[in-house]
Amino acid sequence: MNEQANTALIQKLYTAFSTGDIQTILDNVNSNAEWINYGPETIPYAGNFNGRIAQFFQAIGDSTTSGKVVAERFIAQDDTVVSLGRYTATVRSSGSKIDTPIAHLFRVRDGKVTSWIGFSDTAAVAAAHGAATRSAGR
Repeated sequence: MNEQANTALIQKLYTAFSTGDIQTILDNVNSNAEWINYGPETIPYAGNFNGRIAQFFQAIGDSTTSGKVVAERFIAQDDTVVSLGRYTATVRSSGSKIDTPIAHLFRVRDGKVTSWIGFSDTAAVAAAHGAATRSAGR
C-alpha cells in the first residue's frame, strides 16, 4: 500500500471515530496490533491495549463524553503515518474539559493498522481525570 492509501485509511478511521463507528475502526486494525496510549493510570484509556483495542475505546466512552479528534496534518513515509491535531472531550464524572494537542503514530501493513501509539499533553488530561478522583475523596 502506498503513502496516499495509508493516509486515506487513517483519515477513514478518524471519520469513524467522529461518528462513534468503532466497529469500522476495529475492522481496519489487525487484531494483534500494538496499541499504546501514553499517560498515567489516572487516565482510564492510557497504557498498553495490545490485543484489547475494543477496551481502549470502551474506556474512552465510559470516562468521557463529546470526544472529538481533529487531525490537522498527516505525514506519511513508507508504512508509517503520523497525524497531528487536537483531542477534546469532557470527563463524565467531573465535567472537566480536555483540550490537548495530539500526535498519533500509525503503522500500516496490507491495508490494516498494525500499530498505534498516542501522545498528548498527558499532564492536562490526567488533571482533568484527576479532578474526578479528588472530588471522590481519593
